[in-house]
Parts: sequence; structure tokens; C-alpha cells
Amino acid sequence: METETTNQDKRIVAIVGRPNVGKSATFNRLAGRRIAIVHAESGVTRDRLMREVLWGEERFELVDTGGVCNIDGSSTPDVIEAGIRRQVDVALGDATMAIFVVDIQSGVHPMDLEVAGILRASGCPTVVAANKADGPSHDVGVADFQQLGFPVFPVSALQNRGFDALMVPVVKALPEAENLTVADPVRVAIVGRPNVGKSSYVNRLLRNDRVIVSNIPGTTRDSVDVPFVVGKGAQARHYVLVDTAGMRRSGKVDSTVERFSLMRAEKSIEDANVVVHVMDAEQGPTAYDKKIASLISKHERGCIVLVNKWDLAEGQVTQTQYGPALVKTMPFMGHCPVLFASAQSGYNIRRTIEAIDYVAGQVAVELPTGILNRTIQDAYEQVRPPSIKGKRLKLFYATQVGTDPIRLRIFVNDPKIIRPAYRVYLIKSLRKRFGLEGAPVVLQFRARKSQYA
Repeated sequence: METETTNQDKRIVAIVGRPNVGKSATFNRLAGRRIAIVHAESGVTRDRLMREVLWGEERFELVDTGGVCNIDGSSTPDVIEAGIRRQVDVALGDATMAIFVVDIQSGVHPMDLEVAGILRASGCPTVVAANKADGPSHDVGVADFQQLGFPVFPVSALQNRGFDALMVPVVKALPEAENLTVADPVRVAIVGRPNVGKSSYVNRLLRNDRVIVSNIPGTTRDSVDVPFVVGKGAQARHYVLVDTAGMRRSGKVDSTVERFSLMRAEKSIEDANVVVHVMDAEQGPTAYDKKIASLISKHERGCIVLVNKWDLAEGQVTQTQYGPALVKTMPFMGHCPVLFASAQSGYNIRRTIEAIDYVAGQVAVELPTGILNRTIQDAYEQVRPPSIKGKRLKLFYATQVGTDPIRLRIFVNDPKIIRPAYRVYLIKSLRKRFGLEGAPVVLQFRARKSQYA
């Protein structure tokens, strides 16, 4: 879906504050458990700047400004102050609500007063999370922070204390959001070679024998659509699960019915928002598994790699051994979550639901424009592109123009001198900052004479 996105009426909550007050700990506490990801590249971190949060019945994007500007503790106070100012300015350029984190045990710091002034001037609704209130005895420190001019709530990211009260005004301040998945559910295609357990997985997932299961390859002749919902209330995400026929090489398709089934399975990938690529743990990734993965990549679909029948492989190989070997075989899918499960025993099935919902959020995410441009600029400053025939690439401005897949338009001085390696580098930089696990990222370069043209 390609549409120019704006920052108006987005449900974005920014975490701001000076260094060492617990911003990242607060971010991780609010974000909850993170999906275990196996990456092909060791440089892709699991700790990131942005995460979709489901708090009660409300979904919103949470942004941690801690990664926007790394502040060296040996820097001069002026440099530190400038760095914090940049953090806050970038975050508030996109946020609809701010959580201002302070250290209740340290009391009000001069930098806290500086950040509070910026927040008041911005007009962004703000609450103060007085962190490190590990017990009731620390709550008396709340009075010191009333001078900041915002509601103050004692919390402890370490002890998971006080967040229910903190989030009441945060959720209340979020704009109304239209749930597009009610009218247009997220399509999840279950694909894979014959007899890898796709139908068994669907049945276990839905706890209902809605799909015929047999150990005879080729039992599922057509795609079967099954609706399901993740979450509650108005923000619950609606899905349609599509169980497809097993895909095999064209040379092994021995009937008109199977040929039609193969065409439908390929069409299911093209039409899906998220694809669950099921593999057999005992057999390992085969050449045709790689072919299926290439189809998913070709159609730029969100993807989860599900290694099924793990109960049969466990004891012969570990997940830490299997995962890296798998993504090494299919490096172009290295950004996708890899989960190990057993449809037969039920092992990890619930986590696959979390992963599907997680990737569905990633493929539809709208990146805050300010932080997106800061990320692109930081990447450019860290690694400058090589000069091509005496001309060096200049990056001016980036904007998101679509989702599913994520499409970013970057204005440059000359698109003709973009090299594939630098395109890959920029995408890796975006993944380090935003995560985007399972989500394809497409960069479109457009010419512009100058930053201000």
C-alpha cells in the first residue's frame, strides 16, 4: 500500500529524559516481552528504538529517545546539554504524548529543569515517570518534582511498580484511531513444502479441526481461509489465516489439480500481508525451501520462519545451532523472526501467535519523520558513500510513502550513483534503529538539487 504518510493524529508516545535515569528500562517494561529473533547479520541488534505496544486494549508506538544521540560521559556540559536538546526536539516533532523519565532517588537535576522547559514550550502533553521508586519509602520524593509542572507518578522499571497509574493519562491523551483491520483483515498465508505440518499447525493454532490433516502429502488441495482476532476491544487486530496447498517443484506437479493448487499457493503469498514459512526441523532447509523464501522476498511480504516438528529434532541439535545455519542458507531472509515449534505437542504455538501479531505491526508501521531523518543522517555521517567518477552521493531528506512493504523515499543529489552495497547499509542502519523484524524495506531514491529545493 503506497500512500504519503503524515504525523498528524499518530498514536506515538515518546520517552524523554537526561542520561542514566532509566529511559531504556522504562521502554522495555512498557514494551513487554520481545520476540526472540535470529539474525543473519551479527550487527543487527535486538534492542531498538521503537516498538508497538498493546496496553490493555490500546495499541500505540513507543519511542525511546535514548538511541537518538549517544552522549559521551566525558563530554563538556555544553555538548551534553546540546545532545539532550536534540533528543527531545526530534522526539517531540512526532509524538502525541511524552513520558518524561527522572530519577526519584537523585532528586531534581538541572538537566531535568532544561528538559521540562523544552516540553512546556512544545505543548506536548506530558507525564513524569519518577523512576527508581523501588518501594513506598521512595514515593515521598514525588513532591520534589512537582516544580516541573507536569503530573508525577512514582514508578520502578526494575520492580514493575506504578505503571498502571502512569499509563492512565497517557492512553487517555492518544487520538482516536481507526482500526483498518476490521474491514480489511490482515491476511496470513501458511506456506511450505508438502507434509511439513502446515495444516496441523493451523489446527493447533485455532484449537479446532477446521482443516483436514493427513500424513499423505498433498491432502490440502486448495487454500482455506480462517478468521481469527488478536487482542480485545476496538484496537483488536483482525486476521484471516490462509492454509495453502504444499508447494513442490513444477517438475513434480503430476496433475492439473496440483498445478492449480501450486498457482493458488503462489497467489496466496502475493496477496498476504504476513507469510508463515513452515519448514521441517528434521529435514532442515532444502533447496525448495529456499525457492519458497525467494518467492516471499520477491513479492516483498512480511515473513516469519517457523521450524515445525521441533520435538523430533530436539536432542540432535540446539536452537542456537540450527537458527544461524538456517539464516546462513537464506541470508536474504535474515531479518525475519525464526521460531521453533511443534504442532504435535503444542510447543511454542502461542509464541507464534505473538510473532504473527508482532510482524503484522512491523509491516504496517509508520516511522516518525524526525527520527527517520536523524537515523539516515547518522548513518551517512558514520559511513560516507564512495566517490563515483568524482561525484559523491549526498542525502537530503527522507519520508515514508507507504507500508506493506515499508517504502521510504530518499531525496539525493544523484540517484544514479547509488551503489547496491550502500543501499543495503542504509537498510541495516534502519533495522538497527527501528527493528522492523520480518518487514521488507524498500528504498526509493529521487533527485533533488539541494536540501532546500
